Amino acid sequence: MTLVEFVAPLTKGTHQDRILAVLYFRERYEQKTALTVEEIRQGLKSGRCKGWAKVNVADVLSKSGPLADTAAVQGRRHLWNLTDSGREHVRKILGLPKANVDVEHGVGTLEDLVATLPNPDVRDYLKEALKCLQVDALRACVVFVWSAAIRAIQTELIAKGSAAVTSTLQKHDPKARAIGTVDDFAHVKDATTLLLAKDLGILDKNEKDTLTDALNLRNRCGHPGKYRPGVKKVSAFVEDVASVMFT
Repeated sequence: MTLVEFVAPLTKGTHQDRILAVLYFRERYEQKTALTVEEIRQGLKSGRCKGWAKVNVADVLSKSGPLADTAAVQGRRHLWNLTDSGREHVRKILGLPKANVDVEHGVGTLEDLVATLPNPDVRDYLKEALKCLQVDALRACVVFVWSAAIRAIQTELIAKGSAAVTSTLQKHDPKARAIGTVDDFAHVKDATTLLLAKDLGILDKNEKDTLTDALNLRNRCGHPGKYRPGVKKVSAFVEDVASVMFT
């Protein structure tokens, strides 16, 4: 979702509503918890809000009561953020679902991982998973988190050396192709990759079993069907995968 799409329902709303919506969007979808007046004005411009150039953003915010507050100072500029009342106000005017503790926990976990993981492939998959979780696309979130986890395992396996990985793989599948690069895992089933990781000391038995359960959920979410995991299920999945692979 883009900022233009997010604020579009507020075409006939007030300047205050649109300013608060910009703060909400930047916080929720871009992890920017506080903005300067100029950054908010640029948000109004990016969202194509009517009359954005003439809005006295600072005045509107100062008259927003309990909906917004100054979080800190950046140089000589105040940083503004939403309060809990402000977030609830935006959810109400846009018809958004109420905040869910399990979703927020999962979002926090993924945000922390994205900020710290060095592998760009893994980090990009988790960024996609984060976006999905934020918009309640739970099945897609599961798929992307799993993609991050399996790519991390593949990378660790490659570090063990082609000969060791290939010989171990061919014990499980004698007809398997040699593994020289991470891209060669495209021909290896994820379940087999977990076996390799256990055999080569990357995972212990409990970790392998935990990830096998996670793979089963990924398969239910990634294949056509009526299965839809609940928020608690996905939150637990994220926590399990993170605890095994990224801590």
